[in-house]
Amino acid sequence: MNFITKISLLLLVILTSCQSSAQQKNNLKKSIDSIIQNSNPKFNGTVLISQNGKTLYSKAEGFSNFETKKPLKIDTQFEIMSNSKLIAAVLLLLEVEKGKVDLNAPIKKYLPELTQTWADSVTVHQLLNHSHGIVDLQKPLAFKPGTQFKYGNLNFSLIGKIVEFATKKSYTEVAESLFTKLKMNHTFCYAKNKTQNLATGYYSNKNVLTAVERGFINDDNLGADGVISTVSDLAIWNNNLHKGKILKPKSYQLLTANTILSQHNFFGKEKQPYGYGIRIVEEEGVKYLGHTGLGDGFSSVNLYFPESDVSLIAMENQMPEEADLFYATEFKIKNYLLKSDLVKKNNSQNGKK
Repeated sequence: MNFITKISLLLLVILTSCQSSAQQKNNLKKSIDSIIQNSNPKFNGTVLISQNGKTLYSKAEGFSNFETKKPLKIDTQFEIMSNSKLIAAVLLLLEVEKGKVDLNAPIKKYLPELTQTWADSVTVHQLLNHSHGIVDLQKPLAFKPGTQFKYGNLNFSLIGKIVEFATKKSYTEVAESLFTKLKMNHTFCYAKNKTQNLATGYYSNKNVLTAVERGFINDDNLGADGVISTVSDLAIWNNNLHKGKILKPKSYQLLTANTILSQHNFFGKEKQPYGYGIRIVEEEGVKYLGHTGLGDGFSSVNLYFPESDVSLIAMENQMPEEADLFYATEFKIKNYLLKSDLVKKNNSQNGKK
């Protein structure tokens, strides 16, 4: 085989690869567009799918504010609600890496203002994986710490306070310092007079929308629900977090370890492993990590498929009253990806439901 023939074959391979990639991207666009256009309830939000740090698909559909008819844009900001918990967990693990927090220590060590007897038995680890048993600061524990999973917000509000104790800084200062470092330029912690390009949140009842006038977030629950972001910035977050650019390998393993089982309808009817503010799921032979967020008229989904380096991030500024309609469009997009060639299947698990 002479030199010219080798070059010709190489160019043919490159051309074929480019055509295949372009076709895959076109198929992805047509399929996701179709899901969004045929959604019920009607999708109103932004979607981004990326691979290897590059955007494959992005879409802004609907209005940021229905009264003024201000259209949504891809850089419109949303309250990400419980997707904030993963960020709080990462901030805390950074303090663990510095030796300022011990995951197995009782929370009383870092929250000396707590006078409840259970503050001497509940550990930081148990706050992070929702196995603490705390239902109210003024009430006894609902169960022995470490024995059950009970999802909540109060524990991650306390995580935020532990971050403040360890750093001697405000939670907002610590979080926004990391956002700046990662060039997440449209992400910040909620503050009453700091809205930037934040969409208005709406409750939806049979497609009748009501604007949320009084939000849930305050200075005390920033660790649980307090981050405001965009689909593009959360793609940056995924690209850094899951590629070892924020946490050390040991810390990342702690974050994503199967510490307890829990069930969530978006991730299936069976209980799935839960780490620190993140779920670890294997569905249809595909492993992915992620979480959902809901409240204040907003919903968000952030999923990462490690074998394929693919992120799916979706945000809406409307929240259905009916629980069975939560994340309806996002669920269909997730299921499309699980069946697509974009995400890699684990051959030994392929075909399992």
